[in-house]
Amino acid sequence: MEVVFWVAVFLIAYPIVVYPAILLVLGRLSPWPVRRAPQWPTVTILIPAYNEASSISSTLENKLALDYPRERLQILVVSDGSTDGTDEIVKGFASRGVELLRQEPRRGKAAGINLALGHARGEILVFSDANSSFEPDAVRFLVESFADPLVGYVTGRLSFAGAEGNVAGGIGAYMAYENALRRLETRFDSVIGVNGGIDAMRRSLYVEVPQTQLTDFILPLRCIEAGFRVVYDARAASVERANATAETEFRMRVRVALRGLHALSFMRSLLGPRRRPRAAFCLWSHKVVRYTAPTLLPLALAAALWLAPASALYRWLAGLQIAGYLLAALSLAGALPRPLVRVARIPAYLVLSSAAFGTALYRWLRGDTMATWKPRGG
Repeated sequence: MEVVFWVAVFLIAYPIVVYPAILLVLGRLSPWPVRRAPQWPTVTILIPAYNEASSISSTLENKLALDYPRERLQILVVSDGSTDGTDEIVKGFASRGVELLRQEPRRGKAAGINLALGHARGEILVFSDANSSFEPDAVRFLVESFADPLVGYVTGRLSFAGAEGNVAGGIGAYMAYENALRRLETRFDSVIGVNGGIDAMRRSLYVEVPQTQLTDFILPLRCIEAGFRVVYDARAASVERANATAETEFRMRVRVALRGLHALSFMRSLLGPRRRPRAAFCLWSHKVVRYTAPTLLPLALAAALWLAPASALYRWLAGLQIAGYLLAALSLAGALPRPLVRVARIPAYLVLSSAAFGTALYRWLRGDTMATWKPRGG
């Protein structure tokens, strides 16, 4: 039972602590720099939207104000069967060059982007969420990485406004961690988990994505499969509004994890080390182990409780786990006094994310799929 406990603890800690430490060492021993240079390719910004009337206007104003030559920039909104007036708002920007495609009936993001490719004129595709705000120089920084002929996909730095006061406020720490990990993966080989809200890829590498698959995962992996790199550039920055409640954050994490599991299964050929051994190592570490780790949390607690009667060490370890879960539960329920709220944010978000991963894994094993989405922030 001691072996069970420590193996479970190692696998839980591996994707969070051990894997980044290995990347840090390997990246210093054998770095793979990105050759960036200023350039001005034609760019198409693709914005999938579903019922985004409350935010689409500010998003389009933001994209129209980008520090990039307007004659080399196409802005294309794909409305996925919106019913709240989103289309009418977008049509109001037609005189300023914004283009609208309507997908009817509603079929999801992948189908919408597939549809948009027939209308995209840019050499580089930039993917934006419908509620995102790019920094003025974001696109200019994104395209600089494509001066390196081995780069096929670039992801930028996404942060969330309003996360500090959020019940699931650990999202701020989570994103800081993810961005640090993307930096390490870029130095070593390729980023495995892109954010999807401020990304870019070579149009020539785009291959139609099945409707039920997660474009933010499939497209980068297909670039890796084709022999290209996926890299991170922190200078290309975007801000979105954080989810308002733990419930909406949980639903979003379940949706992303469920579609991520389907995408991982769809692209499982990359798990073999023969073609891209570095990328395969990152994929196993960042995704496979991370997706299975939440199922080991109950096992680690059960093993510690089993061993506790005979060992003070395991009594302490069991108590520490129980205290962490209790603190997280009180935080997610909004029942903590203010001085403890900040302390509890990270364990609360870890528990929420783990529960979401576990739920997604169960639904994946059951054969569930999910193609459509709801606007963030509800």
